[in-house]
Amino acid sequence: MWVLRSTPGSEGPPCTFRIAAGATRTLGRAVRADFILDAAMVSRLHCRLSVSSDGQLEVTDLDSTNGTFVNGRRVEKKTLAAGDRLRIGRVELTVTKSEKQKTTSRLANPESRTPNPESSS
Repeated sequence: MWVLRSTPGSEGPPCTFRIAAGATRTLGRAVRADFILDAAMVSRLHCRLSVSSDGQLEVTDLDSTNGTFVNGRRVEKKTLAAGDRLRIGRVELTVTKSEKQKTTSRLANPESRTPNPESSS
């Protein structure tokens, strides 16, 4: 799962967006956007975030007025990596990758639970 968090100094309240493998989400200030950023210079439907089945996160600009930026460079389409900074209008989001899904599935496996003290010799 990918996590995008607003950085200190970004316009608006702090925000966090999560996107799982295989998902596609739009980001913008319109109510029809999947992730809503109500901030200056953000287009109604600003960009699209897609995570491929193999876990690659990609951003695609949706002909926004003010552009989509990755690490300070304007992009039309770009594969993102952990640590990248995605700027939409006056909001900068830091990209991280969470391994929470793997941990959760491991905990759900009865084989990985702590053994019963009565069964140990």
